[in-house]
Amino acid sequence: MRNTKYGYVYINTNKRHTVLYTGVTSRLFGRSGEHKEKLNKSSFTSKYNVDKLVYYEHYESITDAIAREKQIKGYLRKKKIVLINSLNPEWKDLSLDY
Repeated sequence: MRNTKYGYVYINTNKRHTVLYTGVTSRLFGRSGEHKEKLNKSSFTSKYNVDKLVYYEHYESITDAIAREKQIKGYLRKKKIVLINSLNPEWKDLSLDY
């Protein structure tokens, strides 16, 4: 049986765009808020202030989103930048729109 829970793959960055973090979630904007609040002080995203949502993709199943996350995580930084620029060339914080 196919999982019907939606999924999102996202890329966050920090203020100076020196760090790119790829993640997966079923609640994109809730998760983005958690990154901004730095709930887990010892996490990678908290340590490096990675709280700016610059890219995301929506999937009909979380399983598909996880597969895509693994693919993007394998990309070189240059290819991730191309992805971000295709959706968000100004690198605006997309979480601020919601």
